[in-house]
Amino acid sequence: MEPEQQRVLIIGSVWPEPCSSAAGSHMLQIIEQLLLHGCTITFTSAAAPGETRADLVALGIHEQAIALNCSSFDEWVHALDPDIVVFDRFMTEEQFGWRVEEQCPNALRVLETSDLHCLREARQQMLKNPADLYQTMAQQDITMREIAAIFRCDVSLIISRFEIDLLMRYFSVPAELLLYCPFLLDMPDTKKWQNFEQREHFVSIGNFLHAPNWDAVQWLKQSIWPKIRAQLPQAQLHIYGAYTPQKARELHNEREGFLVQGWAEDALAVMRSARVCLAPLRFGAGIKGKLADAMLTGTPSVTTSIGAEAMHDNLPWCGVVTDDAQAFVDAAVNLYQNETVWLQSQQAGADILQRCFNKMEYGAALIAQLEQANEQIGQRRLQNMVGRMLRYHQHKSTHYMARWIEEKNRNK
Repeated sequence: MEPEQQRVLIIGSVWPEPCSSAAGSHMLQIIEQLLLHGCTITFTSAAAPGETRADLVALGIHEQAIALNCSSFDEWVHALDPDIVVFDRFMTEEQFGWRVEEQCPNALRVLETSDLHCLREARQQMLKNPADLYQTMAQQDITMREIAAIFRCDVSLIISRFEIDLLMRYFSVPAELLLYCPFLLDMPDTKKWQNFEQREHFVSIGNFLHAPNWDAVQWLKQSIWPKIRAQLPQAQLHIYGAYTPQKARELHNEREGFLVQGWAEDALAVMRSARVCLAPLRFGAGIKGKLADAMLTGTPSVTTSIGAEAMHDNLPWCGVVTDDAQAFVDAAVNLYQNETVWLQSQQAGADILQRCFNKMEYGAALIAQLEQANEQIGQRRLQNMVGRMLRYHQHKSTHYMARWIEEKNRNK
């Protein structure tokens, strides 16, 4: 395909908020690559705008609000006639995928998973009731829905190699349906990083609407921070996150050095001034924006195996990875006090960024693989029998349910 001629429609589950979530940042990174290759982009969503939504119009992107279960979308998307349609997460594909297929049958259908929701929910359930991961996932309705959406699309963007392996090994998703798309980051100027002595305190950051982040804050409050504070009585933990609820603000305690700061307008700025980042994530999926931000600013981190999952390609971690609470405490205290270990960890972060998240390399790969998928679209759809069966079923169920809801709304 000729990128400069491509019309791209992105159907968002929400309007992107790059300053509030890793998912929002990733969407803007994808948009940037499409714009660099000459694509014209329309972004649309049925969601209400969030508090910190990106200014897409300033980027030259057309915005269009849409409604759920309304045939007005059909007429609009038919007139737009996009070459590529990106569904932001599987729920959006469920709602609009069949409409896009009816009105724009030749458009390449791309699913941006952000992370595997079914994996995250299974791990959250396993935190309370330990069990086999696959068996837990296989028993969830959300797993069936998400895997079905992946099969129905021509290609899905997967942010984690762990998740690609999981989909192929346990759910028999063909490799050609999965496109690896990690964070697409500019490499930092390491000479501008603040040194060990210029930094102070600990930082933890994450959108409070994301359940793993709230769980991490609670674990910090109850088990981890009191032990760190006992060894470092002058240190503070600064906790940032968008959509901070009252229950989180009530944890704020200046005497304990546990400071809930709310939303950070510039996450990199607050990360840049901290000496150590703490990310005790006990469940989750995908790769973690907070830990990428820590690497970008030269801030060593202590996290869990789930936090570091699929983020370092077997390179040494930029700090310490442990799932044990006491080991987490010991690592945080050592990193905070030991400049030699701190500098080694900082350099490890720079090495990880270069190998795993270099925008020049992975951005070019994204466009090249979308081009290839578009060129082979007929053959790919013919070979994807599972996807064809699922789309047939969707037309016979989701399709008619949406029509029924629309008619019901019309007659109110």
